[in-house]
Amino acid sequence: MFEYPQINPVMFGIGPIKVHWYGMMYLFGFVGAWLLGIWRARKLPDWSRDDVSDMILYGAIGAVLGGRIGYILFYKLAWYLENPAGVLRIWEGGMSFHGGLLGVLIAVWWFARKSDRHFFQVTDFGAPFVPIGLFFGRIGNFINQELWGRVTDSSWGMVFPLAGPEPRHASQLYEAVLEGVVLFVVLMIYSRKPRHLGSVSGMFLVLYAVFRFIVEFAREPDAHLGFIALDWMTMGQLLSVPMLIAGLAILWWSGRQGPDDQGKAGNERN
Repeated sequence: MFEYPQINPVMFGIGPIKVHWYGMMYLFGFVGAWLLGIWRARKLPDWSRDDVSDMILYGAIGAVLGGRIGYILFYKLAWYLENPAGVLRIWEGGMSFHGGLLGVLIAVWWFARKSDRHFFQVTDFGAPFVPIGLFFGRIGNFINQELWGRVTDSSWGMVFPLAGPEPRHASQLYEAVLEGVVLFVVLMIYSRKPRHLGSVSGMFLVLYAVFRFIVEFAREPDAHLGFIALDWMTMGQLLSVPMLIAGLAILWWSGRQGPDDQGKAGNERN
């Protein structure tokens, strides 16, 4: 059994201004995605440094707005209707990946339209960057002592002071590994070869949905929601089902594209 390492959620403060680890994790994720995008763009004739910067900016705005709005709508609508000022306290946590994904997709659609690119050309190029943000986001959840796991008697259980004396799964770290490290490695390897348009995007959706669905069995359901369906399905699992279906449909559609569509998805050429 492990004890939570007692990390101060405030990274540093300057007078009345406090910088929280949670917010910095988002910054680390966006900067990491930008740096990887710049590196990959060097190998692609259709992408410039400015293109990558614009795409990351659009994506960051979509992720933050969509993540916050999604959390409010999917998880705590009643509470925020009674406490509207809480909407702005993002440093306290409360971001939904599924909402953030919708926000990013809208932002990417707008960017693709402005830059005269196919929607999947942009998402295929950017999909491998998303796990970087997911990794840092889950570390932020861990530091904030939120989204902890279910009670466990396993030897690797961890006691979170804010969750009571029982050891629990450190589900934030499980997600950081699966949704962050593993997903990143798989997508980077998969996207190294020319693929049909949409294939990298479809692979991202499928793998994220599967990883999230699995980890939810170790993650404590939101107290105000409990199990959403079948006495075992959580909101995270329920939202992952359409994501999985969409990913499989995109992979099916991508596989039916002709040879002329290969290599247009922002894959690296060796």
